[in-house]
Amino acid sequence: MISRRGICLVVSAPSGAGKSSVTRALLASETRLSLSVSATTRAPRAGEREGVHYFFRSQPQFDVMIAGDELLEWASVFGRTYGTPRAPVEAALAAGRDVLFDIDWQGHRQIRAALPADTVGLFLLPPSHHELDARLRRRGDDAVEITRRMDAARAEMSHAGEFDYVVVNHVFEEAVAEVRAILHAARCAVSRQAGLAGFVSELS
Repeated sequence: MISRRGICLVVSAPSGAGKSSVTRALLASETRLSLSVSATTRAPRAGEREGVHYFFRSQPQFDVMIAGDELLEWASVFGRTYGTPRAPVEAALAAGRDVLFDIDWQGHRQIRAALPADTVGLFLLPPSHHELDARLRRRGDDAVEITRRMDAARAEMSHAGEFDYVVVNHVFEEAVAEVRAILHAARCAVSRQAGLAGFVSELS
């Protein structure tokens, strides 16, 4: 019997590259893939549920998690702290379930450092500088915000070479298909197939 260890699929992209749309489409079609649930120190918003949208923790509780190495990655943003609890992810991987991470390149570095053998990194790029600018304008952002986001995008895209794969989101359906193909190929890697040697020996 061959069993499979799960995968940490980390998808990063600059704002406007279409990451949210691509990952939503992937989650809708891949029943063995689930989105990682982060912990946060911010208060719950209306309709948000513990363990479904976030794990809500106080800052002292979060500090204990950091000190106890209970997080795969974490960062402080605008006075609030966010991070990925280690235990649920490792339980999913051991059960052969794949976990999707929608995080930036810095989070990818931390996840890869924590789980190097389990991490598959994918960076999503826009088809051109002009198209990225146009997508941001279609959102209704003002000129100052567009300039800020374009500067941030250049900085983020400079880290694309740190990932295992790069997909250019030129045609949405094709980008989703390419990301899905990467996930399926990673699932078939020899290193993920527990019991493979015994299965092959029985075939011989």
